[in-house]
Amino acid sequence: MTETGAVIAQHAEYHACWTSATQVSRVALDAPRANGGDGSVSDDVSRWPTGRLLGAAARGAARDWNAHLASWDLNHASLPVLVMLSWQDHSQRELADAMDVTEQTMSRVLRRMERTGYVVRVPHLTDRRRHVVRLSDAGRAVVGAASDPGPAEAIATHGLSPTQVTVLRELLVTMITAREGTTDDEAVRIRT
Repeated sequence: MTETGAVIAQHAEYHACWTSATQVSRVALDAPRANGGDGSVSDDVSRWPTGRLLGAAARGAARDWNAHLASWDLNHASLPVLVMLSWQDHSQRELADAMDVTEQTMSRVLRRMERTGYVVRVPHLTDRRRHVVRLSDAGRAVVGAASDPGPAEAIATHGLSPTQVTVLRELLVTMITAREGTTDDEAVRIRT
């Protein structure tokens, strides 16, 4: 298999949900892949690579969670911000750092929540040049209902037995803690 063919095969294997099976099957590959065997993308989820399974499950849960939060005009990005603000006021920079996003991204999240009336920007108590973000009364009213962990857990574990949920949680905790503190260079070595 050529280097380009290998890259295309790997991309198709892990990101097939973004590329239709028709497009992938038109790509000439020098060797069959485990996922379909003929260069096509398998509809049999039991044959998908683990990364694709994790990605598909995460996207499905995120889509369902966003649909649940939409009843409050929230999404998966805005709810954690509301929860943080329910404890205390924060600057936009503090919120961006806590959510591990850029200030520009946080600015968009906050603008949307300002339009819905959930947050307001107010002058900093001691530094008149700065502003902090504060939860409004409307935001305070919605944060409790929207952050109820029951629906989130039901969405994330849909179709699993209690025993399967326990095993899934143990495996996810293991995977997450194994990557803690991993640098980008180390992540590349893990993948190869």
